[in-house]
Amino acid sequence: MQKKYCVSCEISGPCAMFTRPDTGDVPVSYPVPTASAVRGIFESILWGPAVAIIPQRVELCSNIRFEPYATNYGGPLRHPDAISSNNNYQLLATILVDVCYKLYAEVSPLRANREKLPDKALKWDAKTTSPGHAYQAIFERRLRRGQLHHMPSLGWNEFVPSYLGPLCENTNPCQAINMTIPSLLMEVFPDGYHSAPRFAFAQNVAVKNGVLIYPRKGADNYAE
Repeated sequence: MQKKYCVSCEISGPCAMFTRPDTGDVPVSYPVPTASAVRGIFESILWGPAVAIIPQRVELCSNIRFEPYATNYGGPLRHPDAISSNNNYQLLATILVDVCYKLYAEVSPLRANREKLPDKALKWDAKTTSPGHAYQAIFERRLRRGQLHHMPSLGWNEFVPSYLGPLCENTNPCQAINMTIPSLLMEVFPDGYHSAPRFAFAQNVAVKNGVLIYPRKGADNYAE
């Protein structure tokens, strides 16, 4: 039986946005982080293409609070007329505020699309018989030192955390948070490294006593 290697961290910030795809051009956040967002937070500390980071659970250590948010968007997804006239698009959204999460994930060797890995990743992978163990050790060292691969975010890139580091003893799950999320986005690229986007969802995901356990990947849990 292959040994499991796990990583964890705590993250908090004034704003977060984990967009529900069904809310269109006036986006609304899920009340919890998506699995892909959790993976992105771990990868912001240490990105290793030869390993797969599998989110296990999230502990909600602050009450769920939604607030309206407005910003001016000036990116490439504007209408061509707006781009040519240099007009911004006012984006309205409903976001989360004052969030705090404890995140947990399992690390395992990457199996899907290994032939597409860059040469540098393949060389790194060839130097160890246990990529998961190596990732865990390097991740924990970087987390303690505050080293990052790239700037982390709480969903949207402008929502940077006020804290990202080891688990704190004085933060605990909010026991009063209990709900069922009818459909939760799990993966945008569920078919592995350098695969085409394919949105995968999990149905009826429960949050019990402030803890969400992410469903395991499989036909019985995920749907497009």
